[in-house]
Amino acid sequence: MAQASRRELLGLFVLVCAVSGAASWWAARNERELGPRVAALARPGDIRMISSVTCPICAAARAWFTAYRIPYSECQIETDAQCRADFDASGAPGTPVIRVRGRLEVGFDPRRVQAALTPAG
Repeated sequence: MAQASRRELLGLFVLVCAVSGAASWWAARNERELGPRVAALARPGDIRMISSVTCPICAAARAWFTAYRIPYSECQIETDAQCRADFDASGAPGTPVIRVRGRLEVGFDPRRVQAALTPAG
């Protein structure tokens, strides 16, 4: 009985590792394809990011938009009074606040950016 339990546990462990590896591969593959899909959907003026000088998530979003050549505009709340007013009006708890075709996204998630750019149909 003890031998069967060890084998079952080993089999379960191998199965969990295989599923985890496959899920990681699938997620990485989807992330690589997401940038070009968003770039194909985005037009100048579609994406505006309200950011902060000290925000690491803003830096990550900026790098992602730039890496995939996605057109976007950006303003920083510390240096632009209108930007600060827009941020305050959004009621967001922090930056970034990304407006995609009028839809407000708090934080940065490329999948939400894609969803906001994808026509309803």
